[in-house]
Amino acid sequence: MDERGPGYRKKVRIIQLSLAGEISHGLCVSNLACRVGSELKLSAEVCHKLAVAGFLHDVGKLELRRYMYGHEDDTLTIEEMKYVRMHADLSARILEENGYPSDLVEWVHCHHENCDGSGYPRNLTKESIPLEARILRVCDVFAALTSKRPYREAFDPDTAVELMIDEIKNYDLRVFLAFLRVIHRSDLNQILDVGETRQTVHRLIYEQASQ
Repeated sequence: MDERGPGYRKKVRIIQLSLAGEISHGLCVSNLACRVGSELKLSAEVCHKLAVAGFLHDVGKLELRRYMYGHEDDTLTIEEMKYVRMHADLSARILEENGYPSDLVEWVHCHHENCDGSGYPRNLTKESIPLEARILRVCDVFAALTSKRPYREAFDPDTAVELMIDEIKNYDLRVFLAFLRVIHRSDLNQILDVGETRQTVHRLIYEQASQ
């Protein structure tokens, strides 16, 4: 019998389901980034690295869970938002400490940088942002917009693209056009829902949370 009570179990369940959401998001970004890389004629090795970077780009958020428990993105204070923005640094540090290639680590570190210099954590401009990080940026935003959040429903793909066009200054135009070609000729359900993989991930998380 678990003596820690229903409150503790509820907290564990919320954290586990949040983790399931991060895994699903990572799989989506991974799928998209690999395809966009291929569309841009990058080597098979680089596309493979992009797939790995896409899956792990937000791993630093795991270290923020205890601090941010019970908070959602639309209710964060300025100070809390600064803390959340540390996740790119944390992700890069975790990957570096676990022996991932230095170029992959740098892509993950830069995945929230914008081409106009308005991104974070280092306010880099296009020339200083690796191409692969620019790919991750576009794929990450699309995956986030087309996912349901506690404070909003998921946007349909067409609306998500329109919202991204409104912020086109953030993106590398060549990457964005390659991304559009990919999503227009791909099965978006396969990319966004990641098929049976997503269902399996959620099933395993539910099983762990209910034990």
